[in-house]
Amino acid sequence: MKYIHRAIESTIKKYLKPNKAVMLLGARRVGKTELVKHIISELNEKPMILNGEDEGTHLILEPRTVVNYERLLGKTRLLIIDEAQAIPEIGLKLKLMLDSIEGLKVLVTGSSIFDLENQLGEPLVGRKMTLYLYPFAQQEFGEDENYIETKNKLEERLIFGSYPELEHLTTWGEKADYLKEQVNSYLLKDILEFEGVRKRDKIVSVLRMIAFRVGSEISVEGMANDLQIGKGTVDKYLDLLSKVFIIHKVPGFSRNLDNEITKKNKWYFYDNGIRNAMINNFNFMSVRDDQGKLWENYLISERLKYQEYTRLHTANFFWRTHTRQEIDWIEERGGSLYGYEFKWNSKKKSKVPALWAKAYPNASFEVINPDNYLDFIT
Repeated sequence: MKYIHRAIESTIKKYLKPNKAVMLLGARRVGKTELVKHIISELNEKPMILNGEDEGTHLILEPRTVVNYERLLGKTRLLIIDEAQAIPEIGLKLKLMLDSIEGLKVLVTGSSIFDLENQLGEPLVGRKMTLYLYPFAQQEFGEDENYIETKNKLEERLIFGSYPELEHLTTWGEKADYLKEQVNSYLLKDILEFEGVRKRDKIVSVLRMIAFRVGSEISVEGMANDLQIGKGTVDKYLDLLSKVFIIHKVPGFSRNLDNEITKKNKWYFYDNGIRNAMINNFNFMSVRDDQGKLWENYLISERLKYQEYTRLHTANFFWRTHTRQEIDWIEERGGSLYGYEFKWNSKKKSKVPALWAKAYPNASFEVINPDNYLDFIT
């Protein structure tokens, strides 16, 4: 199958410099390994490749001495470590290498940030760049698709998402089976291996509840009561699920109004297919009652990819008042506010909420529907 160019590839190459480290993070099976292989093939530089989940790697790196690492690397000046979060004290070990071995370039990948950010953060201050890889983005598909092909694929991507392996599968049944296996065998692996987490059924229950409530404000207390577990446990599970790139939080925006909602957050999935696998619903859009939720989750996930890959620095929110005036997506960037309302039905009109227009008269407002969505995500 033809290699689909990843939009972040040039950014990785840009920051992969002597005596610097690039940390590439993303969920399992989003294509980190394939991307790294492709980058290696274009760099024309022989690398040292280590697997963080291999006990042999742990043994090789365990003696934290310059002599050991110089012996290991020899003349190699490109070090690749896959699933680096599994290696004890990886930050201190990489710091010693980068401080001691002139010209060394390091690229590490990780599927969770339980310890990786902490391990690498302080030891490698000023020495690392953290980048994120997601399932395929529409801007990546768009390199080889025309407008008609993209529009014809929209429903399928709303239902199955865009994990790379899906491109090898032809039937909807195969795609559904793959996503169920992805959830059962891979996505929760890091959480279940994390110290102190034993109750898989409770984690799945939290995730299913989020899946049904996409686009709605989430009450942690309410979830705890419904699941008969502690509020602290729900908070912990939500944090863990975000650290393995399954779901992400969007806070409420407030600056002026007393009745703006800020205490509750919304939670979205990084991929529609994973969301639908959690509720076991791969039905056509025409027979679903959650079309709006799928549309909103898809646009937000694609927008996050666009922001990351174009290095668009923005703070993201939703906006809602206690009088039920709301806007789905708010971006604060460059000192300006941008409001977006998501409508699956292109014929359904939407006006800027009166309270928003009064409180933030200089903010923009736009409705995103199937007629204009490509401008928003590509």
